[in-house]
Amino acid sequence: MGPLLTLKVNQQLQAALRDGLPSVEISLDLDHTVTTVELLAEGWRWQGQVYPYMKTCKERTIYHWVDEDFAPVARFTTALIKLVPTDWGPPTFEIDGIKMLPTAQLSPYDDARNKVALIAPRGKVILDCCGGLGYFAAWCLAGGAQQIMSFEKNPDVIWLRSLNPWSPPVGGALSLTHGDISQLISTLEAESFDAILHDPPRFGIAGELYSQVFYDQLFRVLKRRGRLFHYTGTPNTLTSGRDVPNEVAKRLRTAGFRTELSGDGVLAVKG
Repeated sequence: MGPLLTLKVNQQLQAALRDGLPSVEISLDLDHTVTTVELLAEGWRWQGQVYPYMKTCKERTIYHWVDEDFAPVARFTTALIKLVPTDWGPPTFEIDGIKMLPTAQLSPYDDARNKVALIAPRGKVILDCCGGLGYFAAWCLAGGAQQIMSFEKNPDVIWLRSLNPWSPPVGGALSLTHGDISQLISTLEAESFDAILHDPPRFGIAGELYSQVFYDQLFRVLKRRGRLFHYTGTPNTLTSGRDVPNEVAKRLRTAGFRTELSGDGVLAVKG
């Protein structure tokens, strides 16, 4: 993987150059590791290659090296999807300007750890409905899960994941399927998962992932006494007064789950 630059890193490089330093220790992978970069007048050298100093660098953008230049880690097919830096190191991502992971209080990576802990992953076969950047899967692996089956509908999100050093590599206990879990879940065997993680886009973007039909399928594929964590956030609370967490909990109970509100989501158990 080549270097990843942010405004902070670019400023660190240029400050070290102004100070006349021959080299600087810096992170080129979003604070995942630290490396040494040699500073030259014409650019900076890393792993035998010289890269130019960036003249223009935007605050909410991550840049990667492609076609002999730095370009934003972003794509536009049906929507603008981009990797976005955070103060914590591990990035979030946006779809048409809508932030897909919480970052206000803590790192999206640490936030995923807290949510995964709710389903106690050790030794379990886990369904990860909406894989995203793979932070749920990363903590399932760290927590000793036996198997994680992740699904991701958007190929551009999978591309972001391939460039994100905080995303776990696919293989071993982790599989990643490019496909729509709302359609593919009917092909999964009944009671084949010990736990489920469900972190869908907002209701307005992917209403099918909040439907009674889909929740009935989640109940079907989960083993008895299995746990489900469903991230909901609190969208529309201020603008329309809509209570999405309790709406979700009601549908899950209709499917047969026992539910409780937990943080910014719903924890459900198959009775």
